[in-house]
Amino acid sequence: MTSSPHFRIAHIDTGQSLRGGQRQMLMLARGLRDRGHEQVIVSIEGSRAEERAQQEGFRVFSLPLSDPAHAFGIILWRQQLKDWRPHIVHAHDGRGQTLAWLASAGLPVKRVASRRVTFIPSALWTYRLKYRRTCHAVIAISEKIRALSVQAGVPPEQIAVIPDGIEIPPELPIASERLSLRKSWQCREHDFLVGFLGASTPEKGLDVAVAAMELLAKKIPNARLILAGSDKPGELPVSEKSRTRILNLGPIEDLGNFMPGLDLFIMPSRAEGLGSSALWAMAYGLPVVATRVGGLPEIIVENETGWLIPPGSPQALAEAILQASADRRLTEFGRRGRQRAEGFSADIMVSRTEALYRRITGGIIDESF
Repeated sequence: MTSSPHFRIAHIDTGQSLRGGQRQMLMLARGLRDRGHEQVIVSIEGSRAEERAQQEGFRVFSLPLSDPAHAFGIILWRQQLKDWRPHIVHAHDGRGQTLAWLASAGLPVKRVASRRVTFIPSALWTYRLKYRRTCHAVIAISEKIRALSVQAGVPPEQIAVIPDGIEIPPELPIASERLSLRKSWQCREHDFLVGFLGASTPEKGLDVAVAAMELLAKKIPNARLILAGSDKPGELPVSEKSRTRILNLGPIEDLGNFMPGLDLFIMPSRAEGLGSSALWAMAYGLPVVATRVGGLPEIIVENETGWLIPPGSPQALAEAILQASADRRLTEFGRRGRQRAEGFSADIMVSRTEALYRRITGGIIDESF
């Protein structure tokens, strides 16, 4: 599938790890490459995003790791921008947006900034300056982020809501996949497996998940918490008695080695821009318990695809898990969730982003510099 015109796009993300934002950038880049657009991935030297982009055959420009303030990196990148002459510079994190503006100021490029978090600084003038004066368009990954940005002073017409995309599995998992994974985890067929995907940072609510499982020790003795994405198991506040009920798989690349073995997915976040992990779970046919924060209520349809609870409450999470374990509608919830997740496909996300590029350039390619 191709489109006209074909853009030259420089993407930048300054994260060292490979988390949701970096994965979304790479997913977008893959989709745009399939449509014939030329791209460069700008990342920090030695980062996981740099490594993955190189593995996937993208042209990569690395900002020196020995230059933490990126003063030299900005000079190098500016020269690269002058030589390569991109039409779009797309920043995928806040720090990257600052670097994008400094490196491309005065050049005939259009700057796009993706806004992925709900955090708004107390000094609103800094937010207004950053998102109103230094870029031509802001991508909010949820209506919640759009509303917060408008409230902070970003013009509504400058903001496009483009939710994160996910790659929909072609089929729902089959019984043999479920049993194979459970066996590898040393879990039984009749165990009730609750999945959590995310880092062990406070906003993800892993401590809430662990506390909820301890509350459920007697009420659901066959319940197990399966963690993926957390690389710090020793820091979990888990009693020795509860440790046998929690399995940490660590960082995981292929969700097909995680989601099919679960009965329920939980996302007890304290803050969340959208909640793509919940979308992934829904795409695999799992019902979801999530907190009523950020963009999660835009994903979860209560009592149709899952349950919404207040943040920071192990008791509320435990009650929701208990309810789910006894609910005969789990399969139906999962089917509806997959249908809903299809509206957040990677292809839709790529199409909307490409349309935004066309809009801010007027569909005209400027080859003048």
